[in-house]
Amino acid sequence: MESKKYLNIIKHYENCISKHGDTLKGADWPNENDAILRYKIMLGLIKDGETCNLLDFGCGAGHMFEFMTNQNKLYDYINYSGLDISEKIISLSKEKFPKNNFYCFDILQDDINTLSNFDYAILNGVFTEKIDLTFDEMWLYFKSMITVVFDKVDKGIAFNVMSKAVEWERDDLFHLPTDLLIDFMTKNLSRNFVIRNDYGLYEYTVYLYK
Repeated sequence: MESKKYLNIIKHYENCISKHGDTLKGADWPNENDAILRYKIMLGLIKDGETCNLLDFGCGAGHMFEFMTNQNKLYDYINYSGLDISEKIISLSKEKFPKNNFYCFDILQDDINTLSNFDYAILNGVFTEKIDLTFDEMWLYFKSMITVVFDKVDKGIAFNVMSKAVEWERDDLFHLPTDLLIDFMTKNLSRNFVIRNDYGLYEYTVYLYK
């Protein structure tokens, strides 16, 4: 992408963590129950017990990893790594979890050839907020990002966006029509996907497989 207006989204999340600290509000999530539900839905991308390498793309302060490690070894078969564009936030994750691999990249600008492929990647909350981007700007950003991330996995990715099946839409959120998304995925990435709209939030999650 020529425009770097998407960096406004990164600034938003950095401002949240500066204001609220290493908390769910610092990640701009409204409550713990919904956050935990999202973690479970994202990890549903992977078959139970399937040993794999997972990239938490847009990992923030590593809250997904915290959830995984607090589940009585339920997710021990998953080898976790995190990636975020924010040097500030990645530094926090490295300080909290020094034994983990954390990467700091702007994948639309940086050379990521040094980054090995993963089996799976999850993008939890990466595309739910568009802040001051127009829909078209966010749609272009989404397509550019998904294309690069999908190329860095061998099996599949999971991501969530805001639903269009709502009574009203917020201007700062990315409400993506499923027909537009499906047309893009089937023509450019894969026809092998699942859309999950069964968990009670005003969003949906997509599992996109190779």
